[in-house]
Amino acid sequence: QVQLVESGGGLVQAGGSLRLSCAASGRTFSSYAMGWFRQAPGKEREFVAVINWIGSHTYYADSVKGRFTISRDNAKNTLYLQINRLKPEDTAVYYCAVMGGHSNYYSDYVKPSGYDYWGQGTQVTVSS
Repeated sequence: QVQLVESGGGLVQAGGSLRLSCAASGRTFSSYAMGWFRQAPGKEREFVAVINWIGSHTYYADSVKGRFTISRDNAKNTLYLQINRLKPEDTAVYYCAVMGGHSNYYSDYVKPSGYDYWGQGTQVTVSS
């Protein structure tokens, strides 16, 4: 029912910046938490960041704290991920996701299984 489309990925040198976007459809977009995950070749999909339905609270993986910023514009039905000071280890396909409900459990926000809808991903490649 919900469609998510990521954009903004590309090839960037280490130390550079990117701004990823995730356009969402559906009138319930603003009612749920949304997150970003990433997956490198040969590795499992890992949590990056999450933002609550209002946009007032965020949580980040330790590996990206201080460099990544998640935000949302509910009026535009869009989720963002600002990535600064890129590192080669940031290279991965980045996916946005939205929950289909609400949860009080921490584990639901940092695992792919906690989300009901996913985009197809956008490639981020960081060269050294």
